[in-house]
Amino acid sequence: MKKILVTGGGGYIGSVATYLLLQKGYEVVVIDNFSTGYEEPLKKFKNKFKSKFRYYDADLKKPLDPIFKKEKGIDAVLHYAAHCLVNESMENPQKYFSNNVCGSQNLLSTILKYDIKKIVFSSTCAVYGEAKYVPIDEKHPTNPSNPYGESKLLIERMLQWYGKLSDLKYVILRYFNVCGASDDGEIGDSKKPSVLLVQNAVRGALSIESFYLTCPEVETPDKTPIRDYINVVDLNEAHVLALEYLFRGGKSEIINLGTGSGNSVLEVVDKVQEATSFKFDLKRTEPRKGEPTKLVADIKKAKKILGWEPKRTIKDSVKSLVKWYKLHPNGWDK
Repeated sequence: MKKILVTGGGGYIGSVATYLLLQKGYEVVVIDNFSTGYEEPLKKFKNKFKSKFRYYDADLKKPLDPIFKKEKGIDAVLHYAAHCLVNESMENPQKYFSNNVCGSQNLLSTILKYDIKKIVFSSTCAVYGEAKYVPIDEKHPTNPSNPYGESKLLIERMLQWYGKLSDLKYVILRYFNVCGASDDGEIGDSKKPSVLLVQNAVRGALSIESFYLTCPEVETPDKTPIRDYINVVDLNEAHVLALEYLFRGGKSEIINLGTGSGNSVLEVVDKVQEATSFKFDLKRTEPRKGEPTKLVADIKKAKKILGWEPKRTIKDSVKSLVKWYKLHPNGWDK
């Protein structure tokens, strides 16, 4: 079975990815500096999967040679590590360009040095900016409305240049709004507060913390932004399929990941209240900056290239989150 390096494997999406890869029999090596990720899920994996799993506390902006010299035979990389808060990127753009772009450049230079030529990159629909048409396909113009999206687009461009000049094969996965936990509720989102709507709404329904609407008023029927909410396991199953596609000799691609349908913020809140049978007050706080009005994915290319389509609904995501938060109401912190 192949050996996969996962960057950011202590974070929400990266830890679910690591769990999925290990369950499928892959050998996994994680790099995380734990600035926003957590060591606890990785300790769990180490105890459960033994020699199939190792992790390193390391910053992608610093020299990575000691890890790559020790971990010979890495077949491919899943690159999740990044700062990813839209509002924060508007207030502190240098943090995003320094961490996301410079860290990725160091990672790419290092993997090429050690002759690793396959990478799946965790990108975002934020590269598109305000939608000119919906659903958004991969040919939609890229015009980020925040430094987070711009940082991801810069990394995409680096990958494309390395692809041309160094024969690096990549799949760039631009995904939309992520929700849910692992199906068994063992691995989930530990950020406090989370910036993700479904997570925050479930926390509100379980009375873990108050729920606040953080969205601006926009030109939609109920005046709240419309997004495409994709389950985190569905998302990561697409990453595994992208790896397998590259192992089969597939050419480099840019692919959207979503469900192909959108829901407004208020519609999602209603779905969470319905699924949990709990009504909670809707309070407003200062709206976030840099938020487009409507983002919904066209996922035909994911179906065509990867043979992938989402299996889980928002209700399924809510159920997994209820399991997760009942086990870990404070996330990985005790």
